[in-house]
Amino acid sequence: MSLGRFLVKRGLQGVFVVWGVVTVVFLLRFITPGDPISVIAPLDASQATREAIARELGLNQPLYVQYLDYLVELAQGNMGYSYISSMSASARVFARLPATLELAVAATVVAIVLSIPLGVLSATHRNEPVDYGATTFSLVGISTPNFWLGIMLVLLFAVEFELFRTSGRGISSGRAFALLLQGQPGGLIRWLTYITLPAITLGTYFTALVTRLTRSGMLDELGSQYVRATRAKGLPETLVRYRHALRNTLIPVLTVLGLQLGTLIGGAVITEAVFAWPGLGTLVINSITGRDWVVLQACLIVIGIGFVLINLFVDALYAYVDPRVVND
Repeated sequence: MSLGRFLVKRGLQGVFVVWGVVTVVFLLRFITPGDPISVIAPLDASQATREAIARELGLNQPLYVQYLDYLVELAQGNMGYSYISSMSASARVFARLPATLELAVAATVVAIVLSIPLGVLSATHRNEPVDYGATTFSLVGISTPNFWLGIMLVLLFAVEFELFRTSGRGISSGRAFALLLQGQPGGLIRWLTYITLPAITLGTYFTALVTRLTRSGMLDELGSQYVRATRAKGLPETLVRYRHALRNTLIPVLTVLGLQLGTLIGGAVITEAVFAWPGLGTLVINSITGRDWVVLQACLIVIGIGFVLINLFVDALYAYVDPRVVND
């Protein structure tokens, strides 16, 4: 099977997954407590007023009619209108999405930069102080709650030493790098003071997980026959480790990277709450507390689509790292 057909097959599977997510999110509105009409209508609204609101929103239609109308609207890019915030749900979601993507990518970069070298060093220095240190770091990172770590980082580096900001986004990454290209590094420095602590907080568990996975995979690969053969040929040890052993370790690592990146996009609620980061996480919490179901639906659908796109990208990386995956 060619790479193109492989990606098309995965893409079609992703379409069915998105359809399932949309269906589940739509049905959740009817099984969760609360009534959209009660949120919109005044407390003393008459029955006639409530019925008029129901007709305007299409809530008086049969369930299958509402479902088909919802699918048609989504296909046109319309995720609904929030009467609570007096703006379209898509506008609210896509206004917050860049901040969440920025934080998720920054946390992933932190995790990759730290975890893969640590995992390789731990495997190549097995039962030595470096190995014990990396293993201890992984155990602590997996065991530490994100909200506690975030608060401790704020108290130490933001309050005590005043090196970083405690809340907000400050400036977008795009604006910061645009200013850097214009010879103004102040924007990048400001961006780093805002995003460093949230990225470390969100990426710590991820770092520990990938470190352990890399170490385990490297130990398996370093003991294999082809590694002994490459060493017997006289290849440099660095080339043996990073060109051969590490590359064959990357398949499970890529799997975890893809799944965790999707998790970071949808699961950064606690970290965003601790640092008042203006992303999807805080929007989800505000929508739940404000009973803004239209915006909540839009958030869940965007997060589900994000998972599908990330996994499609990971499948493409699979095929690049190990072409045999295409023929499986």
